[in-house]
Amino acid sequence: MIKKLLFLIAMTVYTVSFSQEIYYSDVDLTLTGIQLKNALAAKIIATHTALEYTSGAPDVWDATRATDENSTNTSEVILFYGWESGNDGDITNDLSRDKNLQDNGSGEDFVWNREHVFPKSLANPILNTDEPGPATDAHHLRAADRSRNSARNNRKYGRGTGNSDFSTDTFPGLSGANTNAWYPGDDWKGDAARMIMYMYMHYGEVCLPTAVGVGSKEFTPDEMIDLFLEWNVEDPVSAIEIARNNYHENTSNNAAQGSRNPFIDNPYLATRIWGGNSAEDRWGFYTSSDTEAPTTPTNVTLSNIALTSIAVSWTASTDNVDVSGYNIYVNDVLTAQTSNSSTNTTISNLNTNTTYSFTVRARDIINNLSTASTPINGTTLQDTEVPTVPADIVISNASDSSFKVSWSASTDNNAVAGYDVYVDGSLNASTTDLFYTVTALSSSTTYAVQISAKDVDTNISAKSTTVNATTTDGTSNGVTELFISEYVEPSTPGGGNNKAIEIVNLSASTISLADYSIQKFSSTGWLWVDDFDLGNGSIVPGDVFVIVNINTSNSHLLAEKDLFGPPSNSSPPFQYGSPMNFNGDDPIGLFKNGILIDVIGDISSRSKHIENVTYRRNRNISVPNTTFTVSEWDILDENTFEGIGSHTSTLSTKNTDFQAFKMFPNPTNGDRIYFSVTEAATIQIYTVLGKLIQSAEVTKNKNSIDISKFTTGMYLLKINSGKQFITKKLIKN
Repeated sequence: MIKKLLFLIAMTVYTVSFSQEIYYSDVDLTLTGIQLKNALAAKIIATHTALEYTSGAPDVWDATRATDENSTNTSEVILFYGWESGNDGDITNDLSRDKNLQDNGSGEDFVWNREHVFPKSLANPILNTDEPGPATDAHHLRAADRSRNSARNNRKYGRGTGNSDFSTDTFPGLSGANTNAWYPGDDWKGDAARMIMYMYMHYGEVCLPTAVGVGSKEFTPDEMIDLFLEWNVEDPVSAIEIARNNYHENTSNNAAQGSRNPFIDNPYLATRIWGGNSAEDRWGFYTSSDTEAPTTPTNVTLSNIALTSIAVSWTASTDNVDVSGYNIYVNDVLTAQTSNSSTNTTISNLNTNTTYSFTVRARDIINNLSTASTPINGTTLQDTEVPTVPADIVISNASDSSFKVSWSASTDNNAVAGYDVYVDGSLNASTTDLFYTVTALSSSTTYAVQISAKDVDTNISAKSTTVNATTTDGTSNGVTELFISEYVEPSTPGGGNNKAIEIVNLSASTISLADYSIQKFSSTGWLWVDDFDLGNGSIVPGDVFVIVNINTSNSHLLAEKDLFGPPSNSSPPFQYGSPMNFNGDDPIGLFKNGILIDVIGDISSRSKHIENVTYRRNRNISVPNTTFTVSEWDILDENTFEGIGSHTSTLSTKNTDFQAFKMFPNPTNGDRIYFSVTEAATIQIYTVLGKLIQSAEVTKNKNSIDISKFTTGMYLLKINSGKQFITKKLIKN
């Protein structure tokens, strides 16, 4: 029967190859999974010719004007994310725009530009538009309103309904840990999905779907996520997609690339490669070749019931062609999948002492699904065990009104959910970290500190041994005022929006930020504008406060950020993210109660004298200065970010002896690395691409970190003690 099916498909492919899809005549379309993905990738790579981004020759501007042309008015382009005919007064949601109103870099409204559906900064490595390749691939470049394109920025795609707007899904990104994703709109989500699928197929690890969408790859064989598979099903192929594909295959067209997007030609190819619900089969021969579903799985049995897992098994189904696997549902939600030869699985990550309903459905190679098995219920075990008591309590960074307490991690039979910090017997705070800074204390006072751990089932450990912490008397060290300690104005394409201002407190007392703000000195009118308050927080002695542009993408700046600047779509006076959208001719001032107390940049200059550079205040500076004095600053290379988050001063009363710091073994092929430290330190481990993957506290007694889950390669370790840090390399073999 299988041979007959393959023959039927082959004959149908032969027939189709003489009509719409002759492009695929040399591709074995009977393949499935990664084999089919690789075969299609080889085809589009072999037929693709890269375009220039901007040049006198045919480039992506030419391609976009042609492929996104409005079929009802050829002097216009259709705008991606748009939906409205221009009658509501909001130009950003228009569906079309005059071709001649293309963005010339002047920043004007009512222009259109090229939306990178796969944002350049989310690729790995970051896409460079000066180089022909994925950044200049016209298959994912769409005409879009400049303002709406800017609102999307480099946000990942996420779920939503209706027209294009911010998604309710979040991810760690330009607005912090809970950055809202972007929903392209009901009419555009299928287009977006099929473009992402094409980019992944063509450029592989450079353009991962997991990097550009919020979703799960649990049920796919690679980095494809469920979000794009769902959109591919829910939003059918549009006429403009078909026209774009036809234009690019025909190399006699100006700025045509020669390749096609297979998922526009047949969305079902994505189903055949990655699974999920069946998308439209525009060729017809996949879904029409087999309409019979497998038999229903029987004898579903539960075993090995534990706190958070239950094993499920069943009797195999049969099919007229072949059973390709099984879907396992927990409370009617698809939770696991198996291959055709596997009739058992273990469902993990369940809640304790909870009853669940389990059903199983069989699927065949055409994605026909059997009816669901008879539901069977199972209840996980109850957790009554408390976590271990936190140990190694260490007090550090004491000031006149605060101190930092850190401790070693507790363990639990299930999972530790967090810690409670008690001061003088009263609950002061709860945290998921292994450290906490206690604030709003009295000077020259001793406090009793205890820590308890709690698990996900609210079982709470006993309190730790009491450790005393004493605040300082706040004696003046001669420093009384905050000042700017670092300024970052990066270059493009290195990361234009990665702008930051760091403010330091070198006094002996905690200083409230309630009276402070920053302003930008504008070349329009030559005056200070856009007064941006720094909030009601405070800076403890020796600490810094970091403000970054809201569109920052650099991982280090995001990790050290205390405050985002205004959103880029803010109303006056903060429109375009001012004052944190400064350029090289925009000095930044620190104000207290409306009075300038410190400045970076010369307000008398008419040039971009602080452009594409990082300025760091010299160690011996202890007071602000309303006159920009270059000798007070160290001038560092453009795109230097690593110093943000701490400031070293010769006024510091205590310096960590980093010469005594040791990390061993390095290189290592083991599961743990060990540290020799003279005092408590925070270890943050990053990939070489700057992604934070682990953070831990080490002390004299707790002096190792588990790296058993790390793959082989090089990592960067940032070691913080107090407000000082160094960075070391770790190599795992």
